[in-house]
Amino acid sequence: MSGLPEITDRRALALHRARAARSPEHFLHAEAALEIRERLADVNRDFRAPVLIGHVTPPIAALFPDARRIDDTPTLALDREGHDLALHCFGLHWADDPVGQIVQARLALVPDGMFLGVAFGGATLHELRASLAEAESRLSGGLSPRVLPMADIASLGGLLQRAGLALPVADGVSTTVRYPDIAGLVTDLRGMGETNALASRSMSCPSREIFREAERIYRQSFSDDGYLVATFEMVFLTGWAPSANQQRPLRPGTADTRLAEALGVTESRLKR
Repeated sequence: MSGLPEITDRRALALHRARAARSPEHFLHAEAALEIRERLADVNRDFRAPVLIGHVTPPIAALFPDARRIDDTPTLALDREGHDLALHCFGLHWADDPVGQIVQARLALVPDGMFLGVAFGGATLHELRASLAEAESRLSGGLSPRVLPMADIASLGGLLQRAGLALPVADGVSTTVRYPDIAGLVTDLRGMGETNALASRSMSCPSREIFREAERIYRQSFSDDGYLVATFEMVFLTGWAPSANQQRPLRPGTADTRLAEALGVTESRLKR
């Protein structure tokens, strides 16, 4: 949307995702697919018109093999009230306007249609971010944006209410992966399509000294039995397009059963 700061170089992101498709690494996407399947099973609803938005890799696509798929471009190619499920896949952390993405998805849902998003959260790659920042600061006296800043679970959950979704829920799953070196981690990031596509990134190639120093700091601060530890936090966002037949919380003072009765205990006054 116009007027918003440009966070992501969309052309670079598309190139990175295309490169990843040629040599993919899908272990996190497979884990995300299992988590999505569990959340959909809890809903116990048959979705007949789903749409998959964003970086839809084979493990997630297999959940709805016949679903429509669209890119997570700033303006989503969606029709109003055309779907009963909108699944936003690994794109919100790259969005210049994540609220706008969710609003557009909500408008594409029928009443009581479900929005389900998965994005990387703020703890993701915090070890790599800290190590690179310290190394570059020591060697050059400055910093270049090399790892995408990501929102924490509370901030991501707040997007659901801001976008007008009902019954919002946000929860996260953290996975720790061990690597022999930074090169192994970067290889996996390439296979996921998650390498640096920041619009403000430096276009010059960083020196080998920076990466050597970053690996030394990484190994000193974030290692386990000789391996570098990398955290990946996946945040799952669930909400529903507003509908007149949805459950709503009671107004204070309108309950007709006391909590003590519901719990089967004797109510007593607190001693002062």
